[in-house]
Amino acid sequence: MLTNDLPDPIYVDTAEKLSFLAARLSGVPVFAVDTESNSLFAYREQVCLIQISTLEEDYIIDPLVLHDMSPLGPLFASEKIEKVFHAGEYDLICLKRDYGFEFHNLFDTMIAGRILGREVIGLSAMLELEFGITLDKKWQRANWGIRPIPPAQLAYARMDSHFLIPLRNRLRQELEDADRLELADEDFHRLERTPIPQINTEKENCWKLANRKDMSNKQVSVLYRLCDYREEQARRANLPPFKIMSNDTLVAVAQVCPSKMEELTDIKGLSPRLIDRYGKGLLESVSHGLHSDPPRRPSNGRKDDELIQRLDSLKSWRKKTAADLHVESDVVLPREIVEQIAGVNPRTYSELAALMANFPWRLQRYGKDILETLKPKELE
Repeated sequence: MLTNDLPDPIYVDTAEKLSFLAARLSGVPVFAVDTESNSLFAYREQVCLIQISTLEEDYIIDPLVLHDMSPLGPLFASEKIEKVFHAGEYDLICLKRDYGFEFHNLFDTMIAGRILGREVIGLSAMLELEFGITLDKKWQRANWGIRPIPPAQLAYARMDSHFLIPLRNRLRQELEDADRLELADEDFHRLERTPIPQINTEKENCWKLANRKDMSNKQVSVLYRLCDYREEQARRANLPPFKIMSNDTLVAVAQVCPSKMEELTDIKGLSPRLIDRYGKGLLESVSHGLHSDPPRRPSNGRKDDELIQRLDSLKSWRKKTAADLHVESDVVLPREIVEQIAGVNPRTYSELAALMANFPWRLQRYGKDILETLKPKELE
């Protein structure tokens, strides 16, 4: 199918255009949504484009120009209008974080594909399979914060939402035919509740890096100071920290603990340009770390043996059940609810029901099996 015959998308970059669009969308039963952010190009990412498609038109909203996105809020929160995403968790996090939007009545084509047991769930691959559409992947890692956006880049952006409604229609019918629509609805409601994750502190990041290697307390103390230094440089340059220096390079510096500029030249990942720009700061951070008390290791939340046994039993049951349905294990039961059930160890159906209040289909289908799986071996 050719895509170059499509009419140009409607670019929304004024308050008047946004109000007009909001009024237009309030009268449709469904519209598709995608977003583009600049996470690869900024210290603190932000939404740079919002693409919305109906069956008749494609819109590209420019939130970097618009100062008030609130007209979209009632549409996203509406129970009467279905919003279609593909792999929408990240989009929802960004939209909630930047604008405080709430979401109801969602359909996610990637989630639907996973529940159907499809092996191919990427948007590009699904569009090619269903409609013979081939998307140009050239723009996947593009900088969406630039203005003006090249026409070819805008054309790519509109395609991320243009076919989502037709794709949703096919997948919904397949879900109905497979008697899995209620299961999908459960996960669509779960998607609505996607929380905004807390930003990891440098202390957390430090220990994640340190746990990859066998590092002494002094090396960890140095690594902690190096992470702080990189964060400050990223903030000043308005770049993601990884574009200042890689994690592997920070770990390598911490392992060597150099005290002289010439010692930096032998450290893998430190180019002459990086040494020239950051060498002095790295050495100061190393010195500071060597003369500081190491940060306290966070608790690893060690699990007791009985909890581990319950987790293993639930995971084994889940894996077998998923194999029978030809789906991934977390489709049967998401990881977080598996861990909650194992932690609480419910003994009665009502106790399990309280834990699975947001998973009524799964409770009805698997509740008795879960309780049976949790029975202590000596009671069987």
